[in-house]
Amino acid sequence: MLGRVTTPQNLDERFRDAVAGLPPAGTRRPGDDPVREGSALTGDRARQLFDAQLVSRHLDLAARWLRSFNEGFYTIGSSGHEGNAAVAAALRPTDPALLHYRSGAFYCVRAGQVPPLDPGTDALVEAARDVLRGVVASAAEPIAGGRHKVFGRADLQIIPTTSTIASHLPRAVGIAYGIGQAPALRGVESPWPGDAIAVASFGDASVNHASATAALNTIGWYEHTDRHLPLLLICEDNGYGISVASPPGWVAETLRARPGIRYFAADGCDLAAAYDTAREAADWVRDQRRPAVLHLSTVRLMGHAGADAEVAYRSNEDITRDLDRDPLITTAELLVAGGAATPDDLITRYDELGWQVRKVAEEVLGEPKLATPAQIAAPLAPRRPLRAARHVADAATRASGAGSAARTQAFGGRLPEQGGPLTLAQTINATLTDALLAHPGALLYGEDVAVKGGVYGVTKNLRDRFGADRVFDTLLDETSILGLGLGAGLAGMLPIPEIQYLAYLHNAEDQLRGEAATLSFFSQGAFRNPMVVRVAGLAYQQNFGGHFHNDNSVAVLRDVPGLVLAVPARPSDAAPMLRSCLAAAAVDGTVSVFLEPIALYHTRDLFQQGDNEWLAPYAPPGEWAGTHIPVGRARTYPFGSAEDLTILTFGNGVRMSLRVASGLAADGYGSRVVDLRWLSPLPVADLIREASATGRVLIVDETRRSGGVGEGILAALVDGGFVGAARRIAAADSPVPLGPAAQQVLIGEDAITQGAHALLAR
Repeated sequence: MLGRVTTPQNLDERFRDAVAGLPPAGTRRPGDDPVREGSALTGDRARQLFDAQLVSRHLDLAARWLRSFNEGFYTIGSSGHEGNAAVAAALRPTDPALLHYRSGAFYCVRAGQVPPLDPGTDALVEAARDVLRGVVASAAEPIAGGRHKVFGRADLQIIPTTSTIASHLPRAVGIAYGIGQAPALRGVESPWPGDAIAVASFGDASVNHASATAALNTIGWYEHTDRHLPLLLICEDNGYGISVASPPGWVAETLRARPGIRYFAADGCDLAAAYDTAREAADWVRDQRRPAVLHLSTVRLMGHAGADAEVAYRSNEDITRDLDRDPLITTAELLVAGGAATPDDLITRYDELGWQVRKVAEEVLGEPKLATPAQIAAPLAPRRPLRAARHVADAATRASGAGSAARTQAFGGRLPEQGGPLTLAQTINATLTDALLAHPGALLYGEDVAVKGGVYGVTKNLRDRFGADRVFDTLLDETSILGLGLGAGLAGMLPIPEIQYLAYLHNAEDQLRGEAATLSFFSQGAFRNPMVVRVAGLAYQQNFGGHFHNDNSVAVLRDVPGLVLAVPARPSDAAPMLRSCLAAAAVDGTVSVFLEPIALYHTRDLFQQGDNEWLAPYAPPGEWAGTHIPVGRARTYPFGSAEDLTILTFGNGVRMSLRVASGLAADGYGSRVVDLRWLSPLPVADLIREASATGRVLIVDETRRSGGVGEGILAALVDGGFVGAARRIAAADSPVPLGPAAQQVLIGEDAITQGAHALLAR
């Protein structure tokens, strides 16, 4: 038999009836007495937490009310999860928290632990206003500014998450890592006290998600290798993932079985039990500086969200069992039985807070919404190129001055600018050395980067130069590698993770799309996760690989708003571009992907064997400011009169196009080869200017024809009013096969030459 609908009205009526029928306990006990024998929860504290639970419930009711006349846009509520008020009470307001979307009571308690933003305002009322502003998408909402309904506020150290699953858990691991690692790094100021612990909550169904299993595995891996994380995870288990029931006992068995993670469990519908266990768990993590999980049994009332009809998949008996465990009623029973309140007290307080929440809901209705695309996108990718340039210049000054002795020592007595022209790999290695010297909080890590020095030797000797605290190998899991950087960036560090191959990024790309690049957007810049992700990628490796080592797909990266995608083709560009990415991270909190063409790592020649024309000298610090490359600026190479043809390209296409342009010049045709260098944002102004100069454009795109970079270039030309002739050479819509067959799907110099002559003949 299918169940009945649980509505705001019958939840309200059920609460009133249940509390009115409670037998009074008689003599009132002092408020500082335990509300239950053997519990640390006092009557006064229980009343405070009950208030937070009431406000959380009324926020859910208000959200449904607002939705009933299309003025509320979010109805995933916290009803049944109000026991997380006890978890917030067991923590400190300086413990950074990443919260589950049913954390209304936690948020209300945390808001009462710090002075209100508006002096004289009641903390609970202020918390209600925060949440309801999110529900109505008010531009005055304090964290996301109307971009989404999230739990977050900078002064509460609640970092907003927008995931409906557990994609924030790898970041939580990184935050805990950052808390523990910050004291070991001189010059790094952590935003949190040294004894803080990281906190993250999630739902029961989320334990099955790949990002959760990655995070739990990484925690255990670190613990197994004697590197401990001060991290408390809270699994709020209501038994359902939308309509799919969690198998009985599965969540407990899964969490208990995780190696290296201490397991605690409590009934989240019993406030005293939840409080005592949460305190025990939090104190254990804080004292031991080791990870634990608190498995909190809860219920879900009023379904998953406003549109969810539970009657389609739950029985009457199932729904009634949850209603009988309503945390508001069980807390009322606790207070009355413990002599901390009378039934009339609690019903009166329920009505008082309900009236205040409804009043706030009415007040926020008329607040302005985000009204323009510019307003909406403003926090996505702040660009302050002058400050970034100054940051590079300051680093150069430090390297040239007092730090010159340290720099000489780091390079083993032979500075790179004294070593003759360098390859792309050697240039990146030297630039990373200078970056680790300039940024005390810079961390370089990934698979094989430390002991081995990278698959291609790009990070060779860096661990010996800077030690295992700053250059280290990780477990083989890209989700965890990126999550570590997301958290460490929040902790005041500058992570430089390496993804070993571009193809390996795809199973973890949501850490960039849904977590990294959106944090500033959903916090209006209050929280930032600066990071430069180095990725070895693109195709044209000879005699090695196949599609996992010759991946020519970057579409997913170009589709992430705010993400910077840099592709250095030549050693002369690699160093200044990498410095620009690092400076943007330090100055603006930018997340960059630095995509390094594998096939060009050790290339030496350009036109003829032995010419060494692809090599470049490494600029000494005194020249860094003069060679600075702002994000989003292209580079042009003129050949001949440079008036006949423009070739727009990047990566491996640069070398091939330069060789073709040289041949065209010998035939009397002038051309200009434009290395885009930045695929996101595209250097639109530069490419339109160079295209218009000749009226003929050949796009040489080593990515695939469908979804490739060339599509974006063509769109930019059209949008910019280009009216000349254009032709595109792109790779086939196919993975890159093994061996010589790869040449059948990738572009080559012959195809570029043919495309050029076809345009020149017009």
